[in-house]
Amino acid sequence: MSFFEFLLQRFEQFFQYTAFANMTLGHIVMISIGLIFIYLAIAKDYEPLLLVPIGFGMIVGNIPFYPGLKLGIYETGSVMNYLYFGVIQGVYPPLIFLGIGAMTDFSALISNPKLFLIGAAAQIGIFGAYMVSLALGFSPQEAGAIGIIGGADGPTAIFLSSKLAPDLMGAIAVSAYSYMALVPVIQPPIMRLLTSKKERLIRMKPPRAVSKREKILFPIIGILLTCFIVPSGLPLLGMLFFGNLLKESGVTKRLADTAKGPLIDIVTILIGLTVGASTQATTFLTTKSVGIFALGAASFVIATFGGVMFCKILNLFLKPGRKINPLIGNAGVSAVPDSARVSQMIGQQYDKTNHLLMHAMGPNVAGVIGSAVAAGIMLSFLY
Repeated sequence: MSFFEFLLQRFEQFFQYTAFANMTLGHIVMISIGLIFIYLAIAKDYEPLLLVPIGFGMIVGNIPFYPGLKLGIYETGSVMNYLYFGVIQGVYPPLIFLGIGAMTDFSALISNPKLFLIGAAAQIGIFGAYMVSLALGFSPQEAGAIGIIGGADGPTAIFLSSKLAPDLMGAIAVSAYSYMALVPVIQPPIMRLLTSKKERLIRMKPPRAVSKREKILFPIIGILLTCFIVPSGLPLLGMLFFGNLLKESGVTKRLADTAKGPLIDIVTILIGLTVGASTQATTFLTTKSVGIFALGAASFVIATFGGVMFCKILNLFLKPGRKINPLIGNAGVSAVPDSARVSQMIGQQYDKTNHLLMHAMGPNVAGVIGSAVAAGIMLSFLY
């Protein structure tokens, strides 16, 4: 063998290990979607804390490689596979809920408990998508995991799909986070369609002041009420209420600051990157994945519809002066605080002096609890 032939052989061997030799159209498609996610996060400010890690994760997960090098997220022993362990075993979502609890003020909900009903009504999207998924031929477990997208709660979607439909978790997680990020795009047209100008101008009474004792008792009573009814929701609800107790007790400020700061930031990075990387084209691009995105959109629309319409129905039984502006009904989904901000934004388009944000935070935080309860219900009879 000549020296030239030797070099050519070595070059051919080297080329087999490059991404160029293993590239498929699917990889190009998924990398392009990852770039779009990063663009939307940076240029449009759509949930950058979620879309930047997920978008970059899509790029990482779709750089082609020679099989057997223990590089891919689905290859046992790879670094990405170890990081993905927190997703597939449901470790990351409860930690996210701990941070959410530590940063959430439940005062708006405590001061007006009937707003809890709006958060509950918005969960109709979960069960509506569940029934549609069943009708389309998905198994009960897959349908339950798909339905949870309607709660607009990425951690809950990951937690439930890791238990019920691990094979679909990548598509479900990306779908849930995508629709969370697109709240300002998806919800406003539905809200305008379902409400009249008169309804959009309804002014609500300012929330009453909530005492420190009430704030401390809320997470304790909350975990007892919810988890005695739905014990299977304990990993999420327990951490949510624990985080809130750390915040409201006043004596564990360092722990609360850690939970709502460094801890949730680290977990958000890991969950975003690994969920994005799980969209590896060779396993992700399937007909089921496309169907999940469509069903996820339907689930989200139904949830928004349910929240707004429930406000309108509730107003039929409320006296003048106590009526609820139905624009806060969209906030019944769990995308905190983006859906509440959408309520404020749309309300001020019709009356710049009408501030709906604090009122919308009531059903918004109720939606966090409601989606976790719904996940517990699904888990209890489908697992």
